[in-house]
Amino acid sequence: MKRNLLFATAAAALLASGAARAQVSVKLGVLNDMSSLYADISGPGSLVAAKMAVEDFKAADKGIKVEVIGADHQNKPDVGSNIARQWYDQDGVDVILDTTTSSVALAVNEVTREKKKIFIPSGGGTSDLTGTKCSPYTVHWTYDTWALANGTGSAMTKKGADSWFFLTADYAFGAALERDTSEAVTKAGGKVLGQVKHPLNGADFSSFLLQAQGSKAKVIALANAGGDTINAIKQAAEFGITQGGQSLAGLLVFSSDVKALGLQAAQGLVLTEAFYWDQNDATRAFSKRFAERFDGKMPTSSQAGVYSSILHYLKAVEALKSKDSEKVVAKMKELPIDDALFGKGSVRADGRAVHPMYLFEVKKPSESTGPWDLYKTVATIPTAEAFRPLDQGGCPLVGKS
Repeated sequence: MKRNLLFATAAAALLASGAARAQVSVKLGVLNDMSSLYADISGPGSLVAAKMAVEDFKAADKGIKVEVIGADHQNKPDVGSNIARQWYDQDGVDVILDTTTSSVALAVNEVTREKKKIFIPSGGGTSDLTGTKCSPYTVHWTYDTWALANGTGSAMTKKGADSWFFLTADYAFGAALERDTSEAVTKAGGKVLGQVKHPLNGADFSSFLLQAQGSKAKVIALANAGGDTINAIKQAAEFGITQGGQSLAGLLVFSSDVKALGLQAAQGLVLTEAFYWDQNDATRAFSKRFAERFDGKMPTSSQAGVYSSILHYLKAVEALKSKDSEKVVAKMKELPIDDALFGKGSVRADGRAVHPMYLFEVKKPSESTGPWDLYKTVATIPTAEAFRPLDQGGCPLVGKS
């Protein structure tokens, strides 16, 4: 009897300790383009990054049970918002992450505000997410259109590339990127000579490139991303645009784009990114582990942003022992960012996660030492200068802080 009693007591204690460890259960939803022009930027790789973050945080050991799911929004705002509603209302999702494609991100931002859940985009780039459309439930990770414009637009204009023509994707992201870059170019003393809009996921850029070539602008700025950027650069090479003296500026270029283009086509391209796999020992170590789980591919900044943002979210949940949306976002804004992939920073009152950004130049084939050796660093943009000043975005939350 004593033995049975001791066994029962030990079993009860074990069950109690297990219950104590599982204090909070959270469900994370990675929502992005899983199958089309942005799939290499985020896509299935963001799911890999999300699961790595949960494992590396050792969430289960800290009393947090985490489930990660994913879905394809097909770059359609109505599809994205419908998935968001189902996830929040029926599937118990607490946080939506990534959400490449700004028009979808803006739609999910509004659903999240209504449902009082948490939204952490690292793929959708419009700076309106921390401007006029800011939400108390949204934390914008990795980059935005203002940061890209400030990096590439200002730097090139100051170096003498002072006349610009925009090739712009015809949706929210392209419009925001063109707007923010135009402002940066003008502020730096340059001029915008014109622009032309192209449909999302376009195949033939010839007529748009001819208009850009005919403008005689020193810089043809590509206010697009993913497959659109790759196709535009390839076709620009066929037209001999750079040989004719004009420069191409990729306003949102990821390492996956450069890899797809090849260094022969992409060499000399100047771009702004928040993360590059080969920056330091910490980024190399993470990227090596990521590549082992993802067909040898190095992570993009968007995928790294998913990893980093989940770590910061889980730190807040651990500190609070709660997943209450308002409390968790407040704690994320309170806790400093000290991140192996993005460096030191913070989350501001407008929901913007700030950290250093980097100006890179794509290497010549002769400079590269391996298949993923793509960039050389031109400049580091410090945290204080990398993102739009807090008082200039028009976010209503700033006045309340």
